[in-house]
Amino acid sequence: MLGLMPALAIDAKLRAAFGARLRELRKQRGWTLKEVGVRLGVRHTHVIKYESGVHAPPLEKIAQFAELFGVTVDFLVSGRQPDNQPIMSIPLLERFRAIEAASPDDQTTIVNVIDAVIAKNRMASALRPIAPMPLAHTA
Repeated sequence: MLGLMPALAIDAKLRAAFGARLRELRKQRGWTLKEVGVRLGVRHTHVIKYESGVHAPPLEKIAQFAELFGVTVDFLVSGRQPDNQPIMSIPLLERFRAIEAASPDDQTTIVNVIDAVIAKNRMASALRPIAPMPLAHTA
């Protein structure tokens, strides 16, 4: 993962992907650019540049972003989620604990609903349009 750090500063595609993850995490929480800037002690214009992929933040700022959003630095930089990452959402944890007391039939129904939502989100993600590649000019 640390090998990706210099590449993040150089590679525009990596910066764009990093920025897209930041933007998505911020929007999931309903935070404005200014709110994130205040929480991290930076100007919102810096956050805009990070989200747009114009600039890559320094490593210590990436670590602060990861802590703020409850994700790993590896996820922010590479998009990879560790298999053993704990659930960070308190509301989800509370509901999972309550579901453990439900009947086996209810648990199966809940798992089926969760699976359907996951499949819907994966399908929506797969169907998102990709920016078209510029056409090569022939002389």
